[in-house]
Amino acid sequence: MIEVIRPGQYSSIQDLGRFGYRSMGVPISGSMDQSSAELANQLLGNEANAALVEMTYVGATFLFQECATIAFAGARCEVKLNNEIIEDRSVLNIEVGTTLSFGAMKDGNFLYLAIIGGFKTEMVLGSACYYEAINGMSRMTKGMTLFFDETLQKQEIKLNETRSIRINQNQYIEVEKGPEFHLLTNEDLQLLTETEFTISPQSNRMGFRLNEQVEIDSKEIISSPVQPGTVQLTKGGQLIVLMRDAQTVGGYFRVFQLTPESINQLAQASRKLRIKFLLLD
Repeated sequence: MIEVIRPGQYSSIQDLGRFGYRSMGVPISGSMDQSSAELANQLLGNEANAALVEMTYVGATFLFQECATIAFAGARCEVKLNNEIIEDRSVLNIEVGTTLSFGAMKDGNFLYLAIIGGFKTEMVLGSACYYEAINGMSRMTKGMTLFFDETLQKQEIKLNETRSIRINQNQYIEVEKGPEFHLLTNEDLQLLTETEFTISPQSNRMGFRLNEQVEIDSKEIISSPVQPGTVQLTKGGQLIVLMRDAQTVGGYFRVFQLTPESINQLAQASRKLRIKFLLLD
């Protein structure tokens, strides 16, 4: 068992998502940066979909009440083992009574903590993802307990692995044409691809709002399917990039669709980064 001493700013259990229920209005959810989440599991030989902890902006502190082998990947931050800073290590054997703490994110926004065999939590509609309307959980809380298979923790794992993935802070976000792309004029398209955007603080797992508004005349449409990565253009000229907990339908122009890797990239993007959309042929 692992006790959550400090939950951080917004920590939750995630996997790769909840599929097959969009017709019922159920979001896909899943890890915001799936490349980093998959890497954390890969370092331990887990299945890619094994449940793990996602930490957001400010990391959590855990007290291990059993031995465990863990890995972490994603955003960089100060990591302490019993108050001693760990340098360049992302796979660790943890002893009973050890405290593991993660600080504020310095490079990226999301950090993933995996354990051999994955965390054991209730599966709802085929997924362990926290989503309050589905399983009653939105984030981890102080004092809660995380469970895992203790019998798997004695496997030999190569230690001192370094994180081989770097957070992509590229200015350009690759996108494909959205369903209402054809309604844009050449001037509209030029405006959308030449404007530099920044991410609003009013952003979350459902969607990232972009601060800058564009003067494009768009109309509301009949509610139509949307998915993670859909870029919506509101009547007021604001862009909203839907993220992992996005609703299943929306009534705004769907002008672009992010590629799977672009969703990961945007999730980790600094709020100070000025981004531009790069339309793929």
